[in-house]
Parts: sequence; structure tokens; C-alpha cells
Amino acid sequence: MTPAENLVALLVAKAVEPALATRLAQYGALVLQANRTTNLTAARDEQAFVEHLLDALTLTNDVCGPLIDVGSGAGLPGIPLAIATGQPVVLVESVKKKAAFLERALQELQLSGEVLAIRAERLGSDPAFRERFFCATARAVASAPTVAELTVPFLAIGGWALLQRGTIDERERRAVMDAAPMLGAEFVEERRLGGERRLLLLQKRVPTQLRFPRRDGIPEKRPLCFS
Repeated sequence: MTPAENLVALLVAKAVEPALATRLAQYGALVLQANRTTNLTAARDEQAFVEHLLDALTLTNDVCGPLIDVGSGAGLPGIPLAIATGQPVVLVESVKKKAAFLERALQELQLSGEVLAIRAERLGSDPAFRERFFCATARAVASAPTVAELTVPFLAIGGWALLQRGTIDERERRAVMDAAPMLGAEFVEERRLGGERRLLLLQKRVPTQLRFPRRDGIPEKRPLCFS
């Protein structure tokens, strides 16, 4: 079987509807092919990449409007969510080789959206993108309070930051809960997804102060409320 055919079979075996599985497999095949020359993901074969696709699909029912995916990398979870929901997606990826792949993927998959090769700290201060989205995702690119600072400024009032995490200790959990109100949001839920995987849900309540996000690199070096 071709990589795409193998991906379809693996996805259908996990109860993904065949038409959706076919579209996701087309994307997965693009990633695995590009991964031979560009370091997009640690997943090197179809079996490993299917787990990433399934992980992205756990957010499907939470995506309620235009989506921005921060630190998109290979396009996870933004591209699978755009495929599954039909919502337009903005993929933020500062590494130019990865951004070039994402551009090609959107074109080949005929998805509505755009790729921005810029740091999230800079984009989050741009009025054209600030407080414009209903959902923001970030897949474990840094500590939870860091990712909150990089996503919440993009959200419209009532929008949701959907933060995929692995293990999180009480100190980090408390930090993101305390940081959320500073950013104009509320920590609403920690949803266990199986094993150590979990989803942190923050909802935007009021406009984010203009001082957030802080300048390049500072959210990661000095996470809010995480001393």
C-alpha cells in the first residue's frame, strides 16, 4: 500500500469516517514525504503519525470558528482541524522551511487559510490579528503559562484557547490558572484525554492588556506566575 492508503486503513480502524480519513491521509502523506528532507515531526512512519492525527481530532468539537494555530510546525493540530471542521485556519510558524511546507500543504489540500512566518509575540501585537479568532491552539510548544500568553491575545471575547499538554504538575497548573486573568481569560477546564494527555481550556473574558504578549522570547524565558 502507498503511505496514504496505509494511513486511511489505520484511521478507519480507529473509527474515523472514511471520507475524513482520506483527506487526513492525504495530509499525512505530504508530511511524511517532506519529513525526509525537513525536520517537521518525530513521527517517521504512518503508524506513528496516525497518533498525531487522532490527537488533533480530539479538539474537533471545541473548534467553533476561525482558528489560529501557534507554533504550527508540521501543521498540528491546525491542518487536521481545518480538514475536519471546514473552518479557515491561520498557521503561525517562524521557521521558514516549515512555513514553506505549510504553504504547500494548504494549497495541495485546498484549505482556506494562510501561513505567517513570524513569531507569535510580534503577530499578537498586530491589530489585524489581535482579538480576531474564536479558537487558538498550541501543541505543547512551551510551558502552559507561556502558551497562554502566546494564544489568548489573538482571541475575540468569548473565544477559546485550546492548549494540548502532556504531563503537568501542580506548580505549572497553578501558574496558568493565575496567568489567565492577567491575559483577560479564565481557566475553565482541564480535560484528561487518556494517559498523560490532557487539554487545558481557557476562555477570553475581557480584552487583553496591550503589554501582552511581551517581546520576543520573554514569555518563554519568564513565564507569567511561574517563578
